[in-house]
Amino acid sequence: MAANDAVATENRRFLDGQAVVALNVMGSPGAGKTSLIENTIRWLNNRRCVAVIEGDIATNYDAERIARTGVPVIQIATGGECHLDAAMIKQALADLDLPRGGILLIENVGNLVCPAEYDLGEHFRVVVASVPEGDDKIEKYPAIYRRADAVVVNKADLAEMSDFRFDRFRMQIQNINSYASLFELSCKTGEGLSAWADWIAQLRCRN
Repeated sequence: MAANDAVATENRRFLDGQAVVALNVMGSPGAGKTSLIENTIRWLNNRRCVAVIEGDIATNYDAERIARTGVPVIQIATGGECHLDAAMIKQALADLDLPRGGILLIENVGNLVCPAEYDLGEHFRVVVASVPEGDDKIEKYPAIYRRADAVVVNKADLAEMSDFRFDRFRMQIQNINSYASLFELSCKTGEGLSAWADWIAQLRCRN
């Protein structure tokens, strides 16, 4: 972990030198991380230029989806690892066309455990939850939520068809991490995406 953290520090210094703000986007498989990134690019509406690093165990499906938006993107296939690490990001940064002063969105491997432990050199951490997963994930996986700068509840349009209790979820976030910004949205309907994009647009490096 010490070796990983040393490389993460190098990554952050490199990004700071480009005035690029990096976000580590984490969440379980199917939470809608890729959909959120697609919509973030659209809703930012050129207020900030974006580049993307996609992390998966295998395939380049998500990178192909993001490439259709027209932004620079690179895929990392971990070959079995359940998380990205700083060395993987360092290698990707060497091959990625970063927009100076822009935003780098890093989609981590779908997992609520391992990604929480690895600093990638990001400036902000985002956890994407979704209504179909249920409102108990914070209690089950507290570590990843405890270190989040923002928590997104995706698929809010499905709330009426589920037992998801937003009040319970909000209370859990408040109890475990009162500093995290909370966004309830739907990538399908567009509900809540404006507020999310506004939050992204104002982010700056933590120098």
